[in-house]
Amino acid sequence: MATAKQTVKVTQTGSPIGRHKSQRETLIGLGLNKMHRTRELEDTPSVRGMINKVKHLVRVEEAV
Repeated sequence: MATAKQTVKVTQTGSPIGRHKSQRETLIGLGLNKMHRTRELEDTPSVRGMINKVKHLVRVEEAV
């Protein structure tokens, strides 16, 4: 049997307007480029690092 991968639900809550270019690029890397858009991503250290970089622009929930 395959093990279930942990996922997190990331929703963009803040606008990237006026932010550093790297923060805008991080949002795009997470698959978020418009307000209130949600993505379900695999919970890996690299994804957690990206979320931490833009934590003031996103809301994170544990996916069920």
